[in-house]
Amino acid sequence: MIGGDRRSGAGPAPYRAELAVGLGLRPDPSAERILAVLAEAFPGQRIACLATLDRRAGEPGPREAAAVLGVPLFGYSAERLARVPVPNPSERVAAALGIPGVAEAAALLAGAGPLLVPRRVVGGVVFAAAAAHD
Repeated sequence: MIGGDRRSGAGPAPYRAELAVGLGLRPDPSAERILAVLAEAFPGQRIACLATLDRRAGEPGPREAAAVLGVPLFGYSAERLARVPVPNPSERVAAALGIPGVAEAAALLAGAGPLLVPRRVVGGVVFAAAAAHD
């Protein structure tokens, strides 16, 4: 589990399912920043995998964050992410990549169901979560 005190109110209520967390990241994010955001967003919650845009998945920060968590990191092409309908499209992502979004689409591709946590931004890291595969 990611550390944290559930009573702090810092994040959403814990979910019973393990989470597939999609990340929208700017170039070269640090593992420390990613891990701090996840700890704040999901205190006490088990994260089963991380997922993001393929070019970000190849960067050291996301790879190290996944390694620290002991979970796989999935990278998806912009073309594949573009085919996933997302409830909260991002104008910034549309302008930069020509697709509706990264975090929600990546969470939905890596997960096994609808979004449990819609797109949110904390400390410059965009994240969303769906239930993970069993």
